[in-house]
Amino acid sequence: MAKNNSFIRLEGTLDGLTFFRKNGKSFVKTKSRVSRNRILNDPAYRRTRENMQEFGGAARCSKAFRDSFASIARLVGDTYLSARITGKLRGVLPNGVGLRGERTIDLVDNTESLVGLNFNLSKPFDSHFNAPSAGASINASRDTVTWSIPDFSTDTYVRGPEGATHFKLALAAGYTSNYEWVSALKSYEPVEDTPNGIGSVTYSAAIPLTGMVGAATDLTVDLTAYTPIPVTTALFVGTAIVFYQEVNGELYELAQGHSMKIAAAG
Repeated sequence: MAKNNSFIRLEGTLDGLTFFRKNGKSFVKTKSRVSRNRILNDPAYRRTRENMQEFGGAARCSKAFRDSFASIARLVGDTYLSARITGKLRGVLPNGVGLRGERTIDLVDNTESLVGLNFNLSKPFDSHFNAPSAGASINASRDTVTWSIPDFSTDTYVRGPEGATHFKLALAAGYTSNYEWVSALKSYEPVEDTPNGIGSVTYSAAIPLTGMVGAATDLTVDLTAYTPIPVTTALFVGTAIVFYQEVNGELYELAQGHSMKIAAAG
């Protein structure tokens, strides 16, 4: 690796040379020539193969997690949501059983790794909505989720984007199975196919951004259609706020400003 002292700052790969910046300095290095066949077969790359397998498993588990919130994730998620979830799931892998490269992704016993996750880092949920409440609650059979917010002042506890006149609170819940390495398929697969990557969302009525709401806001997500829930499947709960603008008596969903976080899991 060499330093690039030219006044022209290049980034990317050109003719086998990769230009990049690190700590405010420009560097250039030759492009790796290691073949895919060598990575997949050379004993020297065993650790690389193990990491690749587990990364693939974390990516599959991450997709199932995102699928369970698919109906609202497009509103509240940022560009890097997928990568951030995958990274958190890779952090779970060292707690799984099995050999390196084949360790179980044990979400059920490590749900805390995703609790508190904001779907958009630049729009933390607690910065946009922080009215006092007991938080989302999961029942014993893990098939019903509730969230009750006592009457509150929208002027005090809601911070909306410019142009917003109303908002809706949302309660989302979704299931993600543990994942395990299946040698016959040479891939990570869900321990339970159902329910996995499945969820639901409930919205409140539209609430004007003017003073007190006037009553408690009660939300329930009914997931009883999926019971009984396997012990190897985790339930994650998200609380969200979505903003609207009223124009000529009609409410239009704003293009930005919404937020959601994982508030509970079980």
